[in-house]
Amino acid sequence: MFILENLTKTYRHRREAVHALDRVSLGIEQGSFVVITGASGSAKTTLLLTLGGLIHPTSGVVNFRGKSLYSYSQNQLANYRNQTVGFVLQTFNLVPYLTALENVMVPMLPRKASVNNRRSRAAMLLEELGLDKRADFLPRELSMGQQQRVAIARALANDPEVILADEPTGNLDPTLSFEILEILRELNEHEERTVIIVTHSPQAAQKAKRTLRLSAGRILSEE
Repeated sequence: MFILENLTKTYRHRREAVHALDRVSLGIEQGSFVVITGASGSAKTTLLLTLGGLIHPTSGVVNFRGKSLYSYSQNQLANYRNQTVGFVLQTFNLVPYLTALENVMVPMLPRKASVNNRRSRAAMLLEELGLDKRADFLPRELSMGQQQRVAIARALANDPEVILADEPTGNLDPTLSFEILEILRELNEHEERTVIIVTHSPQAAQKAKRTLRLSAGRILSEE
């Protein structure tokens, strides 16, 4: 599904070049459950966001299904981010003045589906995640675990092939972390979605089919 070749991302800090990603090469198969670990500053999130079409590499290639992702037009790249990839973030990023149902409906706006269709799909996703009785709650009225489940439902709104999760359990206690990781595992095993997680969580690494450890922007080891 993904092939990365000599991927480099360099930032300029004053007169110094900082290599966030340093010649990373790897392949990720469709249907994988990949966990990326490493210390803070090891470029885990940079790698994830590069796969998600959000950070343009300085050099190297990100191939998605045989085509260079960053050769896409701006419209193609926007469609890729909206329809092919679903993002789950540590901070949830829910719109505070929208209900859970409305938050899940947001990614469907560019597809110009009818309001009824968008509402129906959002309600179905919330029900699947055990939140049908919280559909009209605002984010502040939900627990952190419930907010993350809303965020997962939102990530699934356009039926993406790939779920990219950046520290999805970072703000949760161990019990809630286990629940969220189980949801992601089921999305991988039962729905055959490719799931790629950046995390410090040992729990997540235990559920992975493949674990990559990054250090200073390079792949240090793989299990």
